[in-house]
Amino acid sequence: MTQIPFDIVGFDLDGTLIDTSGDLAAAVNYALGKLGRPPFPVEAIHPFVGKGAKVMLERALAASGGYEAAELEENLPVLLDYYEQNLAIHSLPYPGLIETMDRLTERGVKLAICTNKAERFTIPLMHQLGLSERFASIVGGDTVGVAKPDPAPIREMIARAGGGRAIFLGDTINDIAGARNAGIPNVAVSFGFLDGPVENLEADAVIHHFDELVPLLEQWPG
Repeated sequence: MTQIPFDIVGFDLDGTLIDTSGDLAAAVNYALGKLGRPPFPVEAIHPFVGKGAKVMLERALAASGGYEAAELEENLPVLLDYYEQNLAIHSLPYPGLIETMDRLTERGVKLAICTNKAERFTIPLMHQLGLSERFASIVGGDTVGVAKPDPAPIREMIARAGGGRAIFLGDTINDIAGARNAGIPNVAVSFGFLDGPVENLEADAVIHHFDELVPLLEQWPG
């Protein structure tokens, strides 16, 4: 069996591990509905995601006719409270993820998460999906006081997982730049919440399906 030259494989959450677009869209549309604005289709929410709930709502408000600062501040808690109560209605692991996690775990590789999603959503979501125990560490966007692309949360993810050589997967520039800033290799996933061509992320490698991950890691230069 070919050796995998990593102790830890780290993942972003939204758009990388889990397709959360249905539940995020529902929360955005709930907040917009309170303002009398029409809902967005789920696919239209993808480019709004990746820099936290506030930016997601900012982008949705801007795309639906603009907004005053007060509207953003008043409706962000509306969105967050709705989302907290409806975390895992539509959210599902991406195809091939569970099998890939099994293969990595069987090879002695630890799995970890570093997301810009706040812990109040991240921890319950992973618990509701029955995946929490699969990960050696889970670091949220507010765990260490800064978020990706700052390297601190990725370094904390590695430390909490026991340390060692790590690689990180993500779907946004925050993920790829965060890994680069932390001094570790990175892989972009083309199936996430991209706001442009995946090539624009300038990742070390790209996968289009989780079935490609183990073979890629096996071939990674040691």
